[in-house]
Amino acid sequence: MNTTTAVDAASSRPARRIDRKALLPVVSLLAVLVPMAIIQPNALSYFGIVMLLNLGVPIVLATLSQLAVITANELDLSIGSFVSLVACIGATLLVKTPWLGCLALAACVVAYALIGALIEMRRISSVVVTLGLSFIWNGLSVLLLPSPGGTSPDWLSSLMGFKSPVIPAPLVWTAGIALVAHLLLMRSPAGVALRGVGGNPGAMRRFGWSVIRAKALLFGCAGLFGVFAGLALLGLTTSADANIALRYTLLSIAGVILGGGEFVGGRVSALGAVLGAITLTLASSFLSFLQIAPEWQVGLQGVILIVVLSLRLLFRNRGVRQ
Repeated sequence: MNTTTAVDAASSRPARRIDRKALLPVVSLLAVLVPMAIIQPNALSYFGIVMLLNLGVPIVLATLSQLAVITANELDLSIGSFVSLVACIGATLLVKTPWLGCLALAACVVAYALIGALIEMRRISSVVVTLGLSFIWNGLSVLLLPSPGGTSPDWLSSLMGFKSPVIPAPLVWTAGIALVAHLLLMRSPAGVALRGVGGNPGAMRRFGWSVIRAKALLFGCAGLFGVFAGLALLGLTTSADANIALRYTLLSIAGVILGGGEFVGGRVSALGAVLGAITLTLASSFLSFLQIAPEWQVGLQGVILIVVLSLRLLFRNRGVRQ
């Protein structure tokens, strides 16, 4: 009896540890929402949420792009520049010559997939490769749009200007994106296999899976999410700039970390990453609403990230001791 009880208790420990880890993104989101509701109750009204989360959708999409790369045990330091490039393509080619714009966006996704395959084939550091790519994407953006300007296609502005009658549109978009990403990456057989590449690539090779092909698929998904992020940003701002989304690189990494993702082992959570991105968006928007200087905003966002990482470490250590 005592042995059975001990075994049952031991087997329940990983579940409790997973539950704590899964709750951390929710706790961090509440840690931002509660003070916000106390200081300014109107912030949680229909129009308040629309204002606070107005630019949340492209950040969520950029975070999911980073999530796909981190799933492969890699890191993308070029996603901010890539999103800016997509916005510039949308504001120029997609308006003047739609077929050429669509072709350019498709080429961007293919390029991302080829980069993922090259990183695995040549065993090159993704940090080095994507850091170099960030300059390439930025240079192409400047060639397309030397100065801020351009315009959003009418259909894109109408799409991103959608207003739902009851639930704020940013929440509708975010919930839909989170659900699709969760089903594809966490529930589908293909998503489980792709996560396995980050967790145990040796085992995947023994089962006949091509790690090169898997990383190409993950990077291709990252490019696709990056394209969606750039188009969403363009539809919301109605113009573009070569530097419009540079901060998305660090925000996307922070969003994945806040959502419980790990840099190794393919341990990621699509829902957690979306919550992490929303937390950072709310924190940034509310700090701007309080008229706090931009340099202080960056510092306070860093404090939020440090606190959450400290809590994650505390939960992990407690789980190990138990």
